[in-house]
Amino acid sequence: MSEVLLTRREGAVLVLSNNNPAARNALSPAFYAAVTTALAEAAADASVGAVVLTGEGGHFCAGGDLRQLAKRRELPVEQRREKLEGLHDLIRAVRDCPKPVIAAVEGAAAGAGLSLALACDMLVAARNSLFSVAYVKVGLTPDGGATAFLAEFVSRQVLTELCLTGERISGERLHALGPVNRLAEPGQALADAVALAAQIATGPDQAMALIKDLCRQAPRNTLEQQLELEAQYMVRSQGTEESREGIAAFLEKRSADFNKLRA
Repeated sequence: MSEVLLTRREGAVLVLSNNNPAARNALSPAFYAAVTTALAEAAADASVGAVVLTGEGGHFCAGGDLRQLAKRRELPVEQRREKLEGLHDLIRAVRDCPKPVIAAVEGAAAGAGLSLALACDMLVAARNSLFSVAYVKVGLTPDGGATAFLAEFVSRQVLTELCLTGERISGERLHALGPVNRLAEPGQALADAVALAAQIATGPDQAMALIKDLCRQAPRNTLEQQLELEAQYMVRSQGTEESREGIAAFLEKRSADFNKLRA
């Protein structure tokens, strides 16, 4: 049996690739566990500056395995919930990973695959990629945070349309709506995502983890709550070796070298 997750390094960038191409990278409990473990290891590895999440075989992820989901109707509600938490724990792992996580999407990102792509901190998508909140087409409701992530950048009316129709929208339209950072030519999403990740990976590790958290909290916090969080993090970052190096580099008119501080 092949590995459900392929991993490789591109310098300071860790690339994680869903390896279930025969099923368009449909999700599985083994995949949830593998990615969650890989993200925890990346968090503890100072040599990892950023993570890219992608899929093998020309598709990002077709969502949940419907053959497995069909069997869950036979389980008690408590067991159905327990199995669903594997996906939600993965979404939390992406959120909580201190390293920036970038999705590279080719082909389809449907259902929970769309949720996973939107859970990432940034998103690079091929122009011809297709996204869909596909649950309604099989009589199911969204999970994996799909409605939360979509609600951050579309109106309630557009959110309702996407969820009730399940219609496919292109990478170009999703870029126009807001969550896609970079549009790539077909076949180039991974290369463009790795290039973006490599650029970010040269930054200050501790400060970037705090910045990621600020960006995650901002849509849900009041202004006063966000001001308080910003104050806490600014005071903390002022005392780090990263800020010492960054400020010194600016004053000395040279490029900051944060890599030497990643030990």
